[in-house]
Amino acid sequence: MESGGRPSLGQFILLGTSSVVTAILYSVYRQKAQVAQELKGAKRIHLGEDLKSILSEAPGKCVPYAVIEGAVRSVKETLNSQFVENCKGVIQRLTLQEHKMVWNRTTHLWNDCSKIIHQRTNTVPFDLVPHEDSVDVAVRVLKPLDSLDLGLETVYEKFHPSIQSFTDVIGHYISGERPKGIQETEEMLKVGATLTGVGELVLDNNAVRLQPPKQGMQYYLSSQDFDSLLQRQESSVRLWKVLMLVFGFATCATLFFILRKQYLQRQERLRLKQMEEEFREHEARLLSRAQPEDRESLKSACVVCLSNFRSCVFLECGHVCSCAECYRALPEPKRCPICRQAISRVIPLYNS
Repeated sequence: MESGGRPSLGQFILLGTSSVVTAILYSVYRQKAQVAQELKGAKRIHLGEDLKSILSEAPGKCVPYAVIEGAVRSVKETLNSQFVENCKGVIQRLTLQEHKMVWNRTTHLWNDCSKIIHQRTNTVPFDLVPHEDSVDVAVRVLKPLDSLDLGLETVYEKFHPSIQSFTDVIGHYISGERPKGIQETEEMLKVGATLTGVGELVLDNNAVRLQPPKQGMQYYLSSQDFDSLLQRQESSVRLWKVLMLVFGFATCATLFFILRKQYLQRQERLRLKQMEEEFREHEARLLSRAQPEDRESLKSACVVCLSNFRSCVFLECGHVCSCAECYRALPEPKRCPICRQAISRVIPLYNS
């Protein structure tokens, strides 16, 4: 706290930073909580023969947010894995990821770093169908790449280490980057895999479609069952809530500390003002009782002992209010008896 009673710059920065972080965490928490609440309120519909009748009775032949579970079936053609035989799917994602070590000039350590240098996703139209072959109903899945949780399975993964010569190693040490290699990955949504879809169910021309919701709610195509998906979202909400509460408590503690210091500083100023008024009243009484020849000596008397003459100039405030003996008797850290400012140095005062 500064001598003027205002919070220091560091305290302002700490309070502002903690407030901004708390606000950001609260915003994320509210968003996560809203997503979990919407997911909890989604209507669970069984993929069976009565699906079309349920949708035909719904307003606009549409269920705005529904949960449906079924097996993946391609509409026409399928995608074949480039690395695994007899592996067919409807979504294929090929990724090349570069791994390298980067020198951190701050910590003086080598840190792992990776970035995707190439990624391609292939899709073909597919349906969700019941696990029972006797039921003839299908749900066409639209815009699967727009889903938040696309349940892809890693079917191939291989790391290709980089081959370096001695001169390459020296050059990499000088540049601060040491390549480790390239990781090649293939992910697929296999035919026959169980998929949980959460989105808008629409009956259009006797065909059922699952598509992204129009109300801005999240679109899911997950390999997990709905209960596991909901539990994961609720766990995420609890995590963000704990983080928000921790930083919120830190913000409140910082604010309380600043306000308490402000209050104590104000109380100290009031106490000093009262002491100064009492001293002036006491000095006035002494001057009124003293003889005319003694009044000048009382005006130049030490404000602490009122017996010795003032013989010290306090810096940096510049007050002349104390004798040398009373200055030496001041408690550490020494402060001016008039303004309570810290005394950096003392200049003796000589009266001629």
